[in-house]
Amino acid sequence: MSKERARRRAAREAEAARRQVVRERALARRARRRALARRLVPAVRRGRTGRLLKYSRGERSAIVALTLAAVILIWTLVPDLALRIGLVALLLLVLPVIVVIALDRR
Repeated sequence: MSKERARRRAAREAEAARRQVVRERALARRARRRALARRLVPAVRRGRTGRLLKYSRGERSAIVALTLAAVILIWTLVPDLALRIGLVALLLLVLPVIVVIALDRR
């Protein structure tokens, strides 16, 4: 009887060891898959990122409103089409400098 019990216990232990190996392989495979996904998928940044987003909503809306007002003024007051386009392009190029000078908090 004790030989039979020992044989059954050895079979149970062998089966448990086999299940443990299968479980460890699955965990390792899942960890490798997650590491690969982490490398391939860019990290999602929470909160505000970027240069323009450091300003409040009111400041951003003021920037847009004043820029649109300047474009409308240029479009209505300047008679020559080429000069209009050039002034609007110049305004858009100089706009970041104006924003930094006007709103920088340093």
